[in-house]
Amino acid sequence: MFKKKIMALGLALTMSFSLFGCGSGSGNATEAATAAGNEGASAEVSTDGSDLAKVKEKGTLVVGITDFEPMDYKDDGGNWIGFDADMAAAFADNLGVKVEFVEIDWDNKVLELNSGNIDCVWNGMTLTDEVKSAMDCSNPYCNNAQIVIVPADKADQYQTEDSIKDLSFAVEAGSAGEAEAQSHGFKSTPVQNQAGALMEVKSGTSDAAIIDSLMAAAMVGEGTSYADLTYTVGLNSEEYGVGFRKGSDLVGELNSFFVSSYADGSMQKTAEKYGVQAALIEQK
Repeated sequence: MFKKKIMALGLALTMSFSLFGCGSGSGNATEAATAAGNEGASAEVSTDGSDLAKVKEKGTLVVGITDFEPMDYKDDGGNWIGFDADMAAAFADNLGVKVEFVEIDWDNKVLELNSGNIDCVWNGMTLTDEVKSAMDCSNPYCNNAQIVIVPADKADQYQTEDSIKDLSFAVEAGSAGEAEAQSHGFKSTPVQNQAGALMEVKSGTSDAAIIDSLMAAAMVGEGTSYADLTYTVGLNSEEYGVGFRKGSDLVGELNSFFVSSYADGSMQKTAEKYGVQAALIEQK
């Protein structure tokens, strides 16, 4: 059911995108992170040697994530799984180290990274100009979009951008969804994560939400916890990437890993496991 949904969503959005051009958890930045500056800043932690050498020395790759199905989420045993989680674990194994997932406040992702609390941000992160100015980023690996979520029984009323302009939107703080709401001049309320945005619509606190299309395919519609919600308007098209500290030599390592894992088919196999194969970008 999930794979069919995401393929259908992809076809629908392809048509929408011809007309037009992430996830959060709980957790706080440390005092050192606060001193590093705001998200738009490009402050760097003091380094002696490479990030790659430091990761290998400590034996752990610390990955900043949020609860964002199908990219990063917990299974029934409390283990982090998802396309991004599995790929991060495979990358760590390729480096000869273990992976450690740390749930972060998405609005503080750059602070957590620059403070040294995490080694990378790997969580369906949209490669916006702001993100690319604050971090060194991997090559894009997945296509995505920001889409509008509304109650299913009202969907026929909200099929165009003009029809949704007066709605109140719930958006994840610091996300691409919030940026889209602001760029379109929509009235919006920031919440902790995309799941919270869906809950706002379900409860009637907000008229609509703006979330990632990949999350919508997993979380919204028939057979999900939000069967009474659906997606309508596609607002943009975008790409996902992994973020590292400025100057990090882990970027090149990950790009090389992406190329090899795409070439041997393991990246595609992981994508198929979580139903995101239609969004995968060829790595070469």
